[in-house]
Amino acid sequence: MRALSYFAALFAAALGLVVLATWPAWELVNRYASVPFQRVGNRVAMLGLALGLYLVARRLGVANRAALGYGAPRREFLRHVLRGYALGLLFMLPLALLMLVLGLREVHSGTGLAVLGKALLAGLGSGLVVALIEETFLRGAMYTAVSRESGRTVAVLATALLYAATHFFARYRIPDEAVTYLSGLQLLGGSLAEFAHPSVILDAYLSLAAVGALLAVVRGDTGNIAAGIGLHAGWVTVMLAVLRLTSVDRAAPLGWLVSQHDGFVGYLTLGWTLLAAVPLLRYYRRRRA
Repeated sequence: MRALSYFAALFAAALGLVVLATWPAWELVNRYASVPFQRVGNRVAMLGLALGLYLVARRLGVANRAALGYGAPRREFLRHVLRGYALGLLFMLPLALLMLVLGLREVHSGTGLAVLGKALLAGLGSGLVVALIEETFLRGAMYTAVSRESGRTVAVLATALLYAATHFFARYRIPDEAVTYLSGLQLLGGSLAEFAHPSVILDAYLSLAAVGALLAVVRGDTGNIAAGIGLHAGWVTVMLAVLRLTSVDRAAPLGWLVSQHDGFVGYLTLGWTLLAAVPLLRYYRRRRA
């Protein structure tokens, strides 16, 4: 469990950096632009993880292209990213339509093709950035290090559970006028507070863990993170577009199918992920064969 302990220590160090560095970073940034405190905290954590990943990867012997999941030739890698993106869109679009049909989300008035196109383009940009960062870290370095030491099953579970947990951080809001030198600690405490009520976040956590496990299995089957980057980016594109263009209806009869976390992930997403994973994994395993 040496590799797991290193990555756990890395995340703990990143959280500590949030407490210590977010307030001075926010003060510096806000001399030039108005940025929410929690967003600065998120960027501080990402910077800490990036710097720490370099050190941990070198320590564990995974600081190379193949271990990070970039071992395929460039043209082949890009082809798998594009194919994964298309599959990610096909994976998520039926889920988004199902939410509308079941009345779980309602389309904003004035939403037309132009607005939809802008939302999808914005989602594509954000999706690619998120996918590159998370896939390189979790399904790249961490998956390789843990699977070498503890086997593929442990690597899939560990990366999936951590992937799900990271989605509950830096969502706590602190108004600008309330920011003090102790706000970094307040931000961390507010972010961790959701874990004190597991029944509230259970549906979202299980849904995200299932997605993380699916991405890890695809990574193991394909030998690199190209497909995972494409799938991940496609999923984020659709999800962000849905969140921008629709509103959740908490009073819907089947409202319990979407979580209180963001009104998207939840038991419906969990069920759809488990169902759609079967043909998706068959597709990648046939290609590998």
